[in-house]
Amino acid sequence: MTAFTVRLSDDTTNRLDQLAEKLDRSRSYMAAQAIEDFVARQEWQLAEIEAGLAEAERGDSPAGRGN
Repeated sequence: MTAFTVRLSDDTTNRLDQLAEKLDRSRSYMAAQAIEDFVARQEWQLAEIEAGLAEAERGDSPAGRGN
């Protein structure tokens, strides 16, 4: 596991602390979860875009079929 520093606004830090307290989790846990969720979502989105571009290049998209 790797540790690194992230700079957040005071407002975001306060909101993160409030969520962490309500969920009985640490600030670090909450931040790690948020980053993991963000990375997974970005990976999925990029994969979908790449798949769509590959479809379009092959002429498999609805627009490429003359619909």
